[in-house]
Order: sequence, then C-alpha cells, then structure tokens
Amino acid sequence: MSGINKVFKFGGASVKDAAAVRNLAYIVSSRVDENILLVVSAMGKTTNLLEKILAEYRRCDGAPGPDVLRPLVDYHQGIMSGLFPDLFHPVYEAVSRLVDELRSKLEDREPDYDRQYDQTVCYGELISTTIVSAYLESRGIPSVWLDARKYVVTDRVFRAAGVDWDETARRIKPLNAAYKPGGVFVVQGFIGGTADGIDSTTLGREGSDYTAAIFANCLDAGEVTIWKDVSGLLNADPKRFTDTVKIPRISYSEAIELAFYGATIIHPKTIKPLQNKNIRLKVQSFLDPSSDPTVIDGSEDARSFSREAPVPSYIVKDRQVLVSISPRDYSFMNEHNLQIVFATCDELHIHANMMQTSALMLSICFDYDEAKLKGLMSRLSERFSVKYNIGLQLFTVRHYRSEGPTPTEEEFLRRKNIIVKQGSRSTLQYVLEPLLI
Repeated sequence: MSGINKVFKFGGASVKDAAAVRNLAYIVSSRVDENILLVVSAMGKTTNLLEKILAEYRRCDGAPGPDVLRPLVDYHQGIMSGLFPDLFHPVYEAVSRLVDELRSKLEDREPDYDRQYDQTVCYGELISTTIVSAYLESRGIPSVWLDARKYVVTDRVFRAAGVDWDETARRIKPLNAAYKPGGVFVVQGFIGGTADGIDSTTLGREGSDYTAAIFANCLDAGEVTIWKDVSGLLNADPKRFTDTVKIPRISYSEAIELAFYGATIIHPKTIKPLQNKNIRLKVQSFLDPSSDPTVIDGSEDARSFSREAPVPSYIVKDRQVLVSISPRDYSFMNEHNLQIVFATCDELHIHANMMQTSALMLSICFDYDEAKLKGLMSRLSERFSVKYNIGLQLFTVRHYRSEGPTPTEEEFLRRKNIIVKQGSRSTLQYVLEPLLI
C-alpha cells in the first residue's frame, strides 16, 4: 500500500525521558510496515517550562539573567545523552541551533503576549521531534522530519488558531506520494503557521490530538492512534477517582460530547475531521502496547454500545469562573440581550463550559482567564450588572443515574457548596465551590 495509512500521536508523557523515547521507537519498529506518520508533542512538561521562561523574559523586558534557559537546555541534554552516547552526534548541534532561535524570539520586545507566546512555545515541539527523528534513524528506521508550520496553515488568532483547511490539504496531500515504505514521517503536534510563513501559531493547549486528525483527514488515512499512559478511554481521571472503568468502544458523537465537557484524553476538535472521512480513532497504552485499545468510530456497533450500554463518566474542570449577567434596566434576558453577551464572548474567545438562563439572568461558567474576565466585565458593565465567583470546579456526570447519585458522585460532592446544578436527559452538571475545612 502506498501513502500514509496510520497516524500515531505521542504526547509529552510518552517522550518525557530517554527510556520513553526508546519505548516509542520499540512501538514504531514493530509497526513500521503500516505506513506511519508520527505526531509528537513537547517532551514532558516542556510547554509549562517555556511559559515560565517567556514570563521571565517579558518581566525583564527581554534581558533576564543568563541562566533562565538552563533548565530547558539541561533537561533535553539529559535525554539526548541517554540516547546518543556520541556527543558529536549531529542532533546536539541541531538542538543547539533551535535553542539559539528560541533565545532570539524571547529577546524580541513583542508587545502582543499571545503572538510572542506562539513564536516561542512552539520550540518545545521542534526540539522534541528533532530528537525523536534522530533516534529513530539511529535505530535503523528511516525518518523524515517535517516542520508542521509549513503544512498546517492557520489564521493569526494566536494561541487558538483556526485552520485554513483548503490550503492545509493542498500542502499535506503530496506527502502520500513522497512517503517511502518502511520509514516514518515525524511532525510536531500543537503548532502551525500562517500562509506567508512569517508567524508560528498554536492550536490551543493539548492540540496535538487535533494535529493528528488534521493530517489523517488530509492524507485520507485509515486510522489514528493516540498513545497514552492509560489503558484506553476511561470513564474518569484515575488520578482523581478510584475504580475507574475502561470504555471499550464508543461512537464519534459520544466522544465529541465527552471532549466538549472536558474529558482531557481527547482534544475537543479532534473528532470532526475524523468523522468527516470515517477514520477510526484508537486510544491505546504506550505502557502496554499489546493491550486492546478503546475504539471510536461511526460503526453501528459503536453507536449501539454508546446508546444501549453507556458507562457513567465523571469529568472535572478546575479553575472555573461563574459570571452572572443581568440587564441593568431589569428587562428580560431576551434574544437581543443574549445576542450582545454571546457576541462579546465570541470576540474575547470565551468558551462557555456551562450556561444557565432565567428571566433576568444569564450565568456562564468558563475557564478562568484574568484578561478575558476583565474584558468581559469592561464591555458589558455599562448595559449589564456583572458579578462573578472564581476558584470553582465544574463537575459533569455523563449518563447519570435517574434514581440518584452514585457513590462516586456522592464522594466527590462531599465538602463542596453546590452553586449551580442543571441536567438534561443524559448529562448532569454542577458548579461547585470547595469548602475550606
């Protein structure tokens, strides 16, 4: 078979150290005849580190102390030394050049934080894929490194860029003809670039899943696998809940619902490009690659399983803000007033995780962002009374029991003040304020 058949996405945890990169190479080597394109994230918590470095550069007006980049350099040097004992291997010089480019971007006195964020944070993925590609080559797996910024073409909405699908497809499709069986393409997740090549952009945090879906769609691949440190798609975060259950198979629509409500194992934008071309999505463990994955597709079996045997899912979003908006003239919160509020949220790129309306009030729960909250209050305060609570949690129960809460729900709700509760036929949501003990 010619062209790319499968897209594998490896997140930060799957390349966090030298042992993890070796494990990635083992997985790829056992499947290299399946015509693979790899989408790889920044290593470990590199994105978080780059955010801190950027903040320090901006605080010091582009001239911080000489050791600000040292943790980033030492971390990647440690991984490389575990993979490439020969310190004269070309990968060391390649990564050094990327660090020099990063330093130059950080020193740039760019007034727009979001724009500078995208020009600098992208280097986490650029460095990671450079190391991974070089290691695959060293293990006898022909590897072609691709710069995602030249393929995923976006607008200039920095930190949440929108994809130009026509131009992106035009650039990605020729990769099928360029692919040589027995090798792999390696490309960065999370990042893109403007059509003129001037600016780097990012697709939103955890956007590497979306990148995998973009490439799969444009290449007409048959399958995408997201490699995780869990056994598949679970009904709750095992770090927060005990007795989690693996969901063996679900439909595209159910996966979209879970992602929309905040299930972090799948990026919310991932499903649509796959569903449009009926591309199967698997969630599989890189710790146990022989285990059965969760399968997400449009088959009747998946739809039937989602419909007839749904597993209750528990999703928690922290750092939420609840904003309550009422017309100052005590008029109804009618369609005209709603239009004003929603248009303002759209302009500020505020995504509502939950909404509740009454005759005189609209309440919106969204991820806390100080700048967006201040912008919303500033734009609405003349016409509306705006109040807010911060430090909240949004707890969503998908496929809740009509007869009452499960022990899992009761345990999570304990020692919390319920500010808002609302439900539909299949979904129950709580906005919660943790009580100080």
